[in-house]
Amino acid sequence: MKRVTCVEVTRIIDTDLDISVIEAYISTAYEVVNNILGSDTTISDELKRNIEIWFTAHLIAATREQQIQKAGVGSADVTYQGITGKGLEATLYGQQVLAIDVTGKMKALGAKRAKITAITSFD
Repeated sequence: MKRVTCVEVTRIIDTDLDISVIEAYISTAYEVVNNILGSDTTISDELKRNIEIWFTAHLIAATREQQIQKAGVGSADVTYQGITGKGLEATLYGQQVLAIDVTGKMKALGAKRAKITAITSFD
């Protein structure tokens, strides 16, 4: 069961997205947060809820509502916040997730996993 509402998310991020779209982001955020932190008893349900709110805002900002970092007038130049491939560090909302996640588990989200294979001989 989702922990947050559209109203709570829109208090964090300014968006004109339809409620059904925001709810889809909330559902995704809930599944991710629940899989990573759901069984963790070292943090409160309230903190998990707050992480879910900020993570939902991060998902929105990373996709449909990219945040403007710099806007120009002459020739309408716009630079958006965030860097692709930076995971939660790519948006201010994701950075907040990292700041309030006292377990550090959300930081590993999207991290590349290496696979090492040992070669036993060179014949």
